[in-house]
Amino acid sequence: MKTAFKKVSDIKVGVVGYGGAFNMGRMHLQDMAKAGMTPCAVAEPDAARLAIAAQEFPGIQTYANVDEMLKKSDVNLVVLITPHNTHAPLALKCLKAGRHVVCEKPFAITTEECDAMIAAAKKAGVMVSTFHNRHWDGSIMRALEVVRSGMLGEIVRIEAHMGGWSKPGDWWRGSKSISGGILYDWGVHLLEYALQVVDSDVVEVTGFAKAGYWSAQSKWGQDTVEDEAQAVIRFKSGVWVTLTISHIDPNPKRGMMEITGTKGSFLWEYDHHEITVKQGEVTTVTKAKNPPEQWAKYYENIAAHLSKGERLVISPEWARRTIHILDLAGQSARVGRTIKAKYA
Repeated sequence: MKTAFKKVSDIKVGVVGYGGAFNMGRMHLQDMAKAGMTPCAVAEPDAARLAIAAQEFPGIQTYANVDEMLKKSDVNLVVLITPHNTHAPLALKCLKAGRHVVCEKPFAITTEECDAMIAAAKKAGVMVSTFHNRHWDGSIMRALEVVRSGMLGEIVRIEAHMGGWSKPGDWWRGSKSISGGILYDWGVHLLEYALQVVDSDVVEVTGFAKAGYWSAQSKWGQDTVEDEAQAVIRFKSGVWVTLTISHIDPNPKRGMMEITGTKGSFLWEYDHHEITVKQGEVTTVTKAKNPPEQWAKYYENIAAHLSKGERLVISPEWARRTIHILDLAGQSARVGRTIKAKYA
């Protein structure tokens, strides 16, 4: 990678995409500033949103598109806060221009796109990463403590589930071609949790999908995300993970994530968890709130990586793992058979 920055403040950051969901452009700039980096530019095609960015960050450079920003600014770290299907083409443009890149999750939609981004970053000698801030959620940090303590015994399986009875939204996340499909939003977070727990290589993936019920009621028609989809991941260690996301579940399952071992289980939602342990004839159930999340660690690590050469926690190879699994799940659902993994 290119020579490290002498000071964290020398890392000049720009975001591509300021408005839209969750005020994410503002959040990213604020979090990067807290980590010591310098907010420098915003690229946003919506003039009204661009005006808000200029108001919220006085003196920041504003551009109508990423090409203009790359040409006219000295930004050296670009954060892409754009629809999923734009991550790869925009990242490739920035990487080839010699800029470090952070993509909002998911990293991309296909394994091929991930491979291209990794290759481009290596060729240009720059960093590429994905904003997996939930890597530091309190729930997964507590789960890892419990797993590593041996309290649950040998881990057997992990079940991840989110769902309800609801029509997909009429914004771009409801489009399969733009978003990647129903598994690509929250599914990426849940898979990333599971990969932290299971210290083993992925062997194969089986996918299932049902589409069509909501299509007639969505503005996207046949391009609407699936009504429900599932991925079953088998690991070399023998552990398996199931991921299910549904828009047709009238009775959502208890708990977003559950780790089952030979001695007990760890069930969690974002704000609380439940540990059940079996010792002989005695079953002990412990309920507690999750520790606070530590999302600031993401950009602190990016800053330390670029300025001090510290290990990049969310490496592009790590980010590719979730996308490879989802890519294989989609392929498997289409052809009706299990597919072997290329990347473990």
